[in-house]
Amino acid sequence: MLVIRPITETDYPALMQIAHDSGIGFTSLPTNEDILRKRIDHSMASFSLEVSKPGNESYLLVMEDTETGEVVGTSGLEAAVGQETAFYSYQMGKVVHSSKELGIHNIVNTLTLCNHYTGSAEICTLFLKNKARGGNNGRVLSRFRFLFLAEFMDRFSKIVIAEMRGVSSETGVSPFWEWLQEHFFGIDFKTADYLIGTGNKTFIAELMPRHPIYISLLSQEAQDVIGKVHEKTLPALKLLEREGFTNQGCFDIFDAGPTVECQLEKIESVKNSLRLQVKITEEFSGTPHIVCNTQLKTFRATEAHIDVDHENKYAMLTHQYASALNVKEGDYVRVLSL
Repeated sequence: MLVIRPITETDYPALMQIAHDSGIGFTSLPTNEDILRKRIDHSMASFSLEVSKPGNESYLLVMEDTETGEVVGTSGLEAAVGQETAFYSYQMGKVVHSSKELGIHNIVNTLTLCNHYTGSAEICTLFLKNKARGGNNGRVLSRFRFLFLAEFMDRFSKIVIAEMRGVSSETGVSPFWEWLQEHFFGIDFKTADYLIGTGNKTFIAELMPRHPIYISLLSQEAQDVIGKVHEKTLPALKLLEREGFTNQGCFDIFDAGPTVECQLEKIESVKNSLRLQVKITEEFSGTPHIVCNTQLKTFRATEAHIDVDHENKYAMLTHQYASALNVKEGDYVRVLSL
């Protein structure tokens, strides 16, 4: 059985392997031991912290095969980004150049550096190993976060965002960054991606153009990838769009991938999830659901075939599923139909 749980110190080797496997452009997991161990420590502290409002908390979880003990994926949430280090995006806008005398009226699209999403919650760090990419595993690893948001809503900001990985090659070539590199930065995409992943963002404020960039002045290759996602990210984008996430004109400053957003309470899976009391049954039946317990420090989530008694608000779980979720009869779980 695949079970999702909070990350622990012993998961460091698995997290480093995921960082290697995810490749260039997966900014949130740099292949840096110090940074990864700090991410684990920060997550463990966040799960233990009593909070009254969202702050700098970061929740990193892993998907584990309980039969082998192997970690096959990871997924994360940020309570409110930009609390300690600046959170940058590009905002698309327009500039009008008009001359009544000459009869000329031109509208030019621009990109302007902004901190529009400071304070927003973020879903992030989603990666599933190839060997586990079957059945509903990818959807479970992504969508369980919406049950987490629904259950612990007070710990997160009311706007939720997701930065989608933009277009880049396997060797670390980003058409958008190539233009910025040539004119402003002088460092390649791989280096910039690594620096941002380690939290070193001062070079952005120091070197990023201070005035709006006219998109028409970019290379055609750079223009063509604005708002486009990496081919491996397309399924994740489609899933989020079905949840109600939309792009409101903000893009990643390195690869121009879209940032999508949705109000927390309007996310489809948040609205459709149910908080139900556990009934233990010996019969194995029902339909596939994502099911999680309602305990923060010992959080567990998995895909389970369950029956739901809507009238009495019960979730019928077998002993096997109840054990995997650390719940007993009479406890509560949150469920979402797949």
